[in-house]
Amino acid sequence: MANLRTPKAKAKITGADAQNPHRFKNRSEPESGPLGKASVHIIDNHQLSAWSAFLTEIPWLTEADRTLVEIASNLRGRLFSGDEVGVQAIAQLRMCIAQMGGTPADRSKVSLPDKGEKDSTSKYFS
Repeated sequence: MANLRTPKAKAKITGADAQNPHRFKNRSEPESGPLGKASVHIIDNHQLSAWSAFLTEIPWLTEADRTLVEIASNLRGRLFSGDEVGVQAIAQLRMCIAQMGGTPADRSKVSLPDKGEKDSTSKYFS
């Protein structure tokens, strides 16, 4: 079975694009806006609190991550409300958080530029 295709953003973070520039030369990277406010169908206060928590705890989330954050907010909202939450739901929440880069191991793979620091490569791509 072939290896999964590495997204360009991940390749840039891990340095794979520098190791094998020919692999990433013609790949486009989709752009997405900020995550923003919670979806209108999330009306439960516990889910809204969970959404706000994800917004501050995992600041690199974008609009493209909304569905994943909705699922995670639903699950975490159940925890916040004190509802009975099964092992499968907690495992699903853990998986969502990992996919969003929210665990220590996954967070180490995310690299954000310092605030105020201009991307050194932007002069080549404008």
